[in-house]
Amino acid sequence: MIVSLYAAALALLFVFLAVRTILARVKHGTALGDGGHHELQRAIRAHAHFAEYVPFSLLLILMLELQGSNHYLLHGLGITLAIGRLLHAYSLLKCETYENGQIIVSSMKFRQLGMFLSFGVIGISAVALLVTA
Repeated sequence: MIVSLYAAALALLFVFLAVRTILARVKHGTALGDGGHHELQRAIRAHAHFAEYVPFSLLLILMLELQGSNHYLLHGLGITLAIGRLLHAYSLLKCETYENGQIIVSSMKFRQLGMFLSFGVIGISAVALLVTA
């Protein structure tokens, strides 16, 4: 099954994001919430955004695969989802630099592109499912 490849790869990214969040919690001594630490806040949101979008996206792609959709479409959706989530996570974890609580280096372009790709996967999958239903 094609979706298994992307689910496995994305699961590894999910574990990476979870570990980053745990390490940031340990570093800042914060068990709940973000304690006002920007690094921890970004790690939490990167992990949460991933958890919010990836399962639903993979479910839609799986339904397309079970309906016998074109392999190129399935791979295109899987690759697009993976790239979108990588860009989004990268933007939250690496690109923003803070000084006195203010962002001095913005990562909005990576975040926007990551979300655009993720929404694109959801939208295209939904339309393809409606067409084939």
